[in-house]
Amino acid sequence: MLELRHLRSLIAIADSGKLASAAERVHLTQSALSHQIRNVEAHFGMALFQRTPGGLRFTAAGERLLRLARETIAAVGEAERDLMRLRDDQRGQLRIVLECHTCFDWLMPVMDEFRRRWPEVEVDLVAGFHADPMGLLDADQADLVIGAAPTPRRGRVTAPLFRFEILAVLPNDHRLRSKRRLSAEDFVGETLITYPVPEERIDLIRQVLQPAGVHLERRTTELTVAIMQLVASRRGIAALPNWGVKNYVDYQYVTAKPIGPNGLWSELHATALAPLMQRPFAQDMLAIIRERCAATLDGIALIDAG
Repeated sequence: MLELRHLRSLIAIADSGKLASAAERVHLTQSALSHQIRNVEAHFGMALFQRTPGGLRFTAAGERLLRLARETIAAVGEAERDLMRLRDDQRGQLRIVLECHTCFDWLMPVMDEFRRRWPEVEVDLVAGFHADPMGLLDADQADLVIGAAPTPRRGRVTAPLFRFEILAVLPNDHRLRSKRRLSAEDFVGETLITYPVPEERIDLIRQVLQPAGVHLERRTTELTVAIMQLVASRRGIAALPNWGVKNYVDYQYVTAKPIGPNGLWSELHATALAPLMQRPFAQDMLAIIRERCAATLDGIALIDAG
């Protein structure tokens, strides 16, 4: 018999293409997810997937159940939100500050989906670069900060979103273009192009360069496209999240390289004052971020919210 958990698993598999990634999304082990799917296949007496070198491919039966899953889960979510509206007044506002400015690319469709689900909630971005984004929460100038995990503080709640890899971005003809991955020493003598944020908020500097005693000249700009233009014109190099550089690399505008033997990884979190995090619309915003990013951003890993 089909249950909602089966339908959610089918959606996770479709969005990720791999059992391991899908299992993380639905908080199961890979073996438990495989067992769950085998039970559904046994119930109907039909295979739902074909295993290919590129991942799992849905059969005709799997595609039919996937359509059912998307329709049903969407309808359940809409009904749950309607019940919340009937029970409580869900009007409010959600002013979002971005510490990670490459997040703009994926945040726009997230906000569109949020507005569709919660038309009574006013959602907006707090523009500009801020030296102390968390301070905006205390000053009632923002409601939600998306960025690195802050130092724990009473009255604030931080929810994990996902892990991502930071890549070094080089001109196509750079001297390091043939290296498989870069070390701290490879950056010596380079100019680092960054957003205008303090050095302690730059993972490359904090986690790689400073421990190795490497200090670089910095040049700053507020736009990702400007960073890419400066890199492509040999004005320096950059270090940006994998999703932020993918299109530029795909179009051979720049070259990207992993940093360190295991890659340079960072985490994205959402922080708000405790009362807001208890509101259903705020919880749904975080769910939309996780769902949409897992489905559309390559090379990320969702963090178990516990």
